[in-house]
Amino acid sequence: MKVDAHALLVRSARLVGPWTYALVSRIIAAGYFLFSPRVRESRRLYATLFPQRSRWYHLWCTFRQYQNFTTIHYDRLLHDLGTATTSTSSGGEGLAANLGRTGAVLLMSHLGNWEMAARLLMEEQRQVPLLLYMGVKEKEGVERTQKEVLRRTGVTIIGVDRQNPVPFAAVEGIRVLRAGGLVSMTGDIIWRRDQRSLGVTFLGHRAYVPEAPFVFALVAGVPIYVFFAFRIGVNSYQCHFSEPIEVKATSRKGRNQAIAQAAQRYADLLEATLRAHPLEWYHFDRFLHDPGSRDC
Repeated sequence: MKVDAHALLVRSARLVGPWTYALVSRIIAAGYFLFSPRVRESRRLYATLFPQRSRWYHLWCTFRQYQNFTTIHYDRLLHDLGTATTSTSSGGEGLAANLGRTGAVLLMSHLGNWEMAARLLMEEQRQVPLLLYMGVKEKEGVERTQKEVLRRTGVTIIGVDRQNPVPFAAVEGIRVLRAGGLVSMTGDIIWRRDQRSLGVTFLGHRAYVPEAPFVFALVAGVPIYVFFAFRIGVNSYQCHFSEPIEVKATSRKGRNQAIAQAAQRYADLLEATLRAHPLEWYHFDRFLHDPGSRDC
């Protein structure tokens, strides 16, 4: 019989108390910190972000990163147990004023709690359809729970399979945007090797971001808003919307340039936000690439 370890942990937290979930998840995160080969990428990122600091400081940042990641799942548990999520928001006035008339692409990142960002947005804007593209992993445990929680709030989810792309998935996203809805996409993850991507400059290195969000915005004629949600307390968040990123071209020849410029604006914003919230970077795969390399 297949045992779902995460489900057992949630069940024990319901019986004994949420503190058991927090404790066990932090112990598991410490195990990943000690034994996961992905720790190397985090240390590399912090060495690039803080070049004047010691290797021990980079290691400490990595440990804090892994520990902070547990709060995403802990706050979801508290929400499911009935604890109200509190939040404040800034920068979303332009989006709110145009909702229902003009669609928008919401660009999420693995910086802060993207799941909470989507949930809070849906709770505030229930009258506006929200379509979320999410990656599908071969073995989903926690990710399945994430999808179920978001679906209960009214979010429509289209899975992006690493092996088998969903036919007409892009068509549905364009339809929602042209109808005045919101389409949320990940801006910092390349899901498939054959996926079209764009090279950008990030922390002085080469990084690659998916082309799709910027193509969607161009084709549908809608702006892009980069959306972050950062934890400021237990089950409490500060949400922030960027200024709109417009992707416009006056000719077919200018499309590639417009898309590339918009992608670099996103990368610049992501870098500035990372510098402000360095310990909430939850991108554990390689993001920074050396010149001439491409290991997505």
